Amino acid sequence: MTEVQNRLTEALGQEFRRRMLNDYIPRIGHCVGLLDSDQLWRRPGPTSNSVANLVLHLEGNVRQWIQAGLGGQDDHRQRGAEFAAEQAATSTSGALLMQQLTDTVEEAVQIVTAMNADDYVAVHRFQSRWDETGIAAVIHVLEHFSGHAGQIYAFTKQELGIDLQFFDL
Repeated sequence: MTEVQNRLTEALGQEFRRRMLNDYIPRIGHCVGLLDSDQLWRRPGPTSNSVANLVLHLEGNVRQWIQAGLGGQDDHRQRGAEFAAEQAATSTSGALLMQQLTDTVEEAVQIVTAMNADDYVAVHRFQSRWDETGIAAVIHVLEHFSGHAGQIYAFTKQELGIDLQFFDL
């Protein structure tokens, strides 16, 4: 690999690490920590998901696209279960949800930061039906994470009526 390729792949991996571990995980964790169990599992409407469902969904998406799609691990995702989970049927606490999400993201960061230029441009199979490059997968995960993180932030602000003070974290 050329020096430029090395610098570019390192920069991409570090940016993924920064956004996931320095921005999204602490902010989502802050929101989850502010919500009681009922708020965490409350669905704002009949076609909406709770914060807990969104955290489960984010963990499943990262695991499927990074660990399975780029890291070669088996894909055992049950996407429907992420949205079907309810407080009454699970004893999963906010702390446990965040630990699972954090562990999955930390493992994903290891995979992404170990990628080289060939990994980024190679075509990989995702969800047994889509062929995407490694860079497309990394961008997808960041974009997807950002969208649902925004939903979690908005729900928390509306539910609690507070400024989340992310820049004080």
